[in-house]
Amino acid sequence: MMSPTLDATDMSSLSLTTDDIRCQCQQDLERRQQAGSKLDVEKIHRYGAFVGSVVERHRSLARAMDYCRELIAATEGAGRSVRSGTVVFADSLNRPRGRFDRVWHAPVGGLWGCLIHANTLLESSRRFVPLAVGVACCEAVRELGGTQAVLRWVNDVLVDGRKLAGFLVEGHTGPCYGEEYNLIGFGININNSCFPAELAGAAISLAEVLGHQVDLSLFSRIFLAHLSFTLGLLSLVEDEQLREESLNQEGHPLLSRWRELSDSLGRQVVYGLDVMMKPQYQAFAADLSVDGGLILKFADGYEKIEHCGEIRYL
Repeated sequence: MMSPTLDATDMSSLSLTTDDIRCQCQQDLERRQQAGSKLDVEKIHRYGAFVGSVVERHRSLARAMDYCRELIAATEGAGRSVRSGTVVFADSLNRPRGRFDRVWHAPVGGLWGCLIHANTLLESSRRFVPLAVGVACCEAVRELGGTQAVLRWVNDVLVDGRKLAGFLVEGHTGPCYGEEYNLIGFGININNSCFPAELAGAAISLAEVLGHQVDLSLFSRIFLAHLSFTLGLLSLVEDEQLREESLNQEGHPLLSRWRELSDSLGRQVVYGLDVMMKPQYQAFAADLSVDGGLILKFADGYEKIEHCGEIRYL
C-alpha cells in the first residue's frame, strides 16, 4: 500500500504503483522484441511478473532490509505469507549500511529500498541473483542515457570509475513457516549529488552523469522492469534445464549479458573479502566461471575462482 505521494512536480518524488510497473514491463518486452532479441522475452517477463506485486513507499526508514525482515515476521505472525516481489521504498534512510556495515549515504533524491524475492530457485541459479540485479540497474541507467555505465564484479554500477549504485543480497528465513527469501537491498544515486567528504570523488549520481534532474518515478519503473526480466530469465533457464535434466550453466544468457556490460575482465585487480579493510592479493581478472564466480589468474599461471568478496581496479 502506497503512502501519500509528494508533489508530482518534484522529479525527486516517487510515485509508483504495481500497474505502473506492469505497463513498463510491457514496454520493455516490446522494445526487446523490436531489437530482435533471440530470447523468448514474453515468457521471461511472465516468469518475472512477481516483481512489484506489492509496492510500499515510506518517507523515512532506518534500514529497508531490516524493515523487510520485520514485515515478513509480522505477516507470518498473522498467518499469511509475504508476496514475492514486494518492494519497499524509502525517500531517505537514517541508518543505511552496505556490506561489512559500511555507511551508505541515503538522503532524499536517491532510490533506496529492498525487494523481497521468495527463493524458489535452486542454488545453482540462486547464486546468479546478485549478477541479475547489477545487470538490471546498469541496463536501466543506460536506457536513460547513461551509456558510460559499467559493472564492476559483482554488481557495482560505475560511471567514470565512480560508484552510482550498489546492491546487497541476503538470504532470510521466515520465523514461522521457514520460507526462504532473498532480500535484495538497493541504493542508487539519482538526484542526490551532495556526498559527504569520505565519498567525494568516489560516488556519482545519475543527475550528474546526464547533466539534469531525473524523474525518479520513471527510473524506478525502468529499473524494476529490467529486474523483472533478469530474475525471470533465471527462472526460465532453470525450468528449461530441469526439463532437459541438465543444470549445466555453460552459455547462460545472463552471464553473457554481464560480460557485455562489465569492464572488470581483462584488468589487474586487488581482491579481498572486505577489500577496503583487508585486501588479500592482486591478480588478473580473466573471466566469469560457469557458476558466476570470478576467475582470477596469477603471474605464475595459477587460477583461483572467487564466488564472494569484492575487487578494486589497479
